[in-house]
Amino acid sequence: MTLWFVLALMTAAAVLAVLLPLAWAQRNPRSGSDLAVYRDQLDELKRDRAAGLIGEGEAEAAQVEVSRRLLAAADAEAAAPSVTPAKWRRRMVAAVGLLLLPTGAAALYLALGSPSLPGEPLASRIQEQDLSLKTMIARIEDHLAAEPKDARGWEIIAPVYMRLGRFADAVKARRNALTYGGETAERQAVLGEALFGAANNTMTPEAKAAFDRAMALDPKNVRARFFMAALAEQEGRIADAVAMLKDLIATAPAGAPWIEGVREELVRLEGAPADAGAPVVADLAPEQAAMVRGMVEGLAERLHRDGSDFEGWLRLVQSYMVLGEREKARAAMDDARRSRKRSR
Repeated sequence: MTLWFVLALMTAAAVLAVLLPLAWAQRNPRSGSDLAVYRDQLDELKRDRAAGLIGEGEAEAAQVEVSRRLLAAADAEAAAPSVTPAKWRRRMVAAVGLLLLPTGAAALYLALGSPSLPGEPLASRIQEQDLSLKTMIARIEDHLAAEPKDARGWEIIAPVYMRLGRFADAVKARRNALTYGGETAERQAVLGEALFGAANNTMTPEAKAAFDRAMALDPKNVRARFFMAALAEQEGRIADAVAMLKDLIATAPAGAPWIEGVREELVRLEGAPADAGAPVVADLAPEQAAMVRGMVEGLAERLHRDGSDFEGWLRLVQSYMVLGEREKARAAMDDARRSRKRSR
């Protein structure tokens, strides 16, 4: 009911917007009522004169003025037509507007509006978004099948593949962008990143070669420097990795969007042992080692039940590094990043 009431008000406002200017059109300032007023004034003068309320001279002067006005009003009324053609046109427009505006609005609403339909469920809207993304990817892929040398097209679709976890497709797209768009430090760096992801976040010789080439082309390339720090960590050179990340932070431009991620990596690495390749747990007695592992497994189990504790994830990463389990440490760091994104 509220919706229909609002629609009725809107329709009335639209009709008034048409009719009011027509109603305010110029009218004849004289009317039949003027004649009656002037006649009443003459009769009143006669009564005042007979009662002695007004002098003879004043009465005659007032009678002459009122008579003059009465004659002018009579002449004007006689000269003005009762209904001019302009008035007929205005009346026709008003009638048409009064009829067509509500009728047209109702017809359009019945054709296009659907007030009784329920709200669309969130799940279906998400599904439509997924379908839209798939449609967009399919169109780009069709375009690239017809125009395989379009470097810009490969650069557009490559990060989409990365976000979807389609690393093999991302590697192909990065290679084609490099081949058809020409070599740059950034294209080499993003190729290295795709290769790094395709190898389950491990620095392969091929990925390292891409980052080395990027550094040769531009020693200040941020992406390449970050992943070279990841390589140092993978090789157990934690101190070198920390130094690289600190240098990256020190030389970052103001407001760099990637600085927070680098700081998180630095916090994690600064808690790791200096030689990650030599597990500290190996120096413990078997009972102590078993106790340490039990504590780490308990922490991991708790975080997998409730992964909102970002600091807990960092402690788990450091614990895995102490145990020499670098693969588990990398997986825990990925979980830590996801936890940090959800908490923002």
